[in-house]
Amino acid sequence: MSRRNKKQVFTNIEVIDAGAKGKTIAKAPDGKVIFLSNAIPGDVVDIQTFKKRKSYYEGKATTFHSLSDKRTDPVCEHFGTCGGCKWQNMAYEHQLYYKQKEVTNNLTRIGHIELPEVTPILGSANQYFYRNKMEFSFSDSRWLTYEEIDSDRNLGDKNALGFHIPGMWDKILDVTKCHLQADPSNAIRNTVKKFAIENDLEFFNTRNQVGLLRTLMIRTSSTGDIMVVVQFFKDDKVKRELLLNHLALTFPEITSLQYIINEKANDTIYDQDVICFSGQDHIFEDMEGLKFKINAKSFYQTNSEQAFELYKITRDFAGLKGSELVYDLYTGTGTIAQFIAKQAKKVIGVESVPDAILAAKENAQLNGIDNVAFYVGDMKNVFNDAFIKTHGQPDVIVTDPPRDGMHKDVVNQILNVSPEKIVYVSCNSATQARDLAILDAVYKVTKTQAVDMFPQTHHVENVVLLEKR
Repeated sequence: MSRRNKKQVFTNIEVIDAGAKGKTIAKAPDGKVIFLSNAIPGDVVDIQTFKKRKSYYEGKATTFHSLSDKRTDPVCEHFGTCGGCKWQNMAYEHQLYYKQKEVTNNLTRIGHIELPEVTPILGSANQYFYRNKMEFSFSDSRWLTYEEIDSDRNLGDKNALGFHIPGMWDKILDVTKCHLQADPSNAIRNTVKKFAIENDLEFFNTRNQVGLLRTLMIRTSSTGDIMVVVQFFKDDKVKRELLLNHLALTFPEITSLQYIINEKANDTIYDQDVICFSGQDHIFEDMEGLKFKINAKSFYQTNSEQAFELYKITRDFAGLKGSELVYDLYTGTGTIAQFIAKQAKKVIGVESVPDAILAAKENAQLNGIDNVAFYVGDMKNVFNDAFIKTHGQPDVIVTDPPRDGMHKDVVNQILNVSPEKIVYVSCNSATQARDLAILDAVYKVTKTQAVDMFPQTHHVENVVLLEKR
């Protein structure tokens, strides 16, 4: 097929459903599915395709003939350019409907799982300003809109402090107000940008690897703690202290002010030293009286309030009586392990990241929890017969793997270990369904509960209880 024939126009097409990764779905006259990125179910649109595959098209709506009653007005001025909150133009009750539908479809169609009565998805109390961690990038050449490029006016300042444009590693959208993290997040970011421009602090250029300011991280907590981490490309003590002192003076509520000197090509911080400039080198999060110490590199669920709800569901599904040995696989910093420890005889946590295990041990000590133990290593290698023989036969296994799900060797080992119950927490119901299909020979899904951790996005968590048949 010639290149020009790959692009087609379809007129007066109704958008009928929402699909994976925030895309919506329409049907072409030839029966093929069309995946769209800029429409919602119920819209009637003209579509320009830009990609054709054997069974589907990808395209965008170019003309809107009628708008869906599921629409709502986006609150963010950056909607449509920033790729972070793609469902912001869909009313929240409809977001929940499609998230629930995706989870149910994945479990039944991919996993071929016979489901019990599905408990309605648990929505988030806060649909905006729910994140406790945000990371922003500096750029000396901000993303320009098509209108700006075509205009003759002076575009003025080209510096940006904001988010990467989707699919463009070196393009940064300058953000005026983000609706994901509560104050003083926006104030801190805007103050940093303004002060940097006024004092000739160079914004980073990713392509040319020049400049001073690379990234800004802001972490907040339910305890009122605030952490700010500035990442610099080079060690310029005068300019660095000029900015950090200004931040400390302007925002005395910052309890942890830190910085990183990162001279390598990428801006990942996990192989870098984090230096405390003022305050503590950590903040604390509180959950049901448990305190969790969080440093710049720590993983913690980014929606604290909804994480609490997620963990309560996990604990409820486990149904612990106080006599059980529980294995918590992919334990991370041990938040779930410690959250359920009061109801268990002992909890064994396993995780592949050494720093996470160190944090888990420290937090357990901080909370005075002595019936947990944490071990580090690759799950498929550590979680073996020798490990079970050493630590005991678990009554319950809780597993919360990354988006890729569990390695098949881990799933098979769970079958070999054969606990009475498995509680499977997942941020990707497709890979969860794949793993459940293997477990289905021995275990029956008796409860399932979707939880919305990230309003305005397509992401959804799901908790499943499996019991022996």
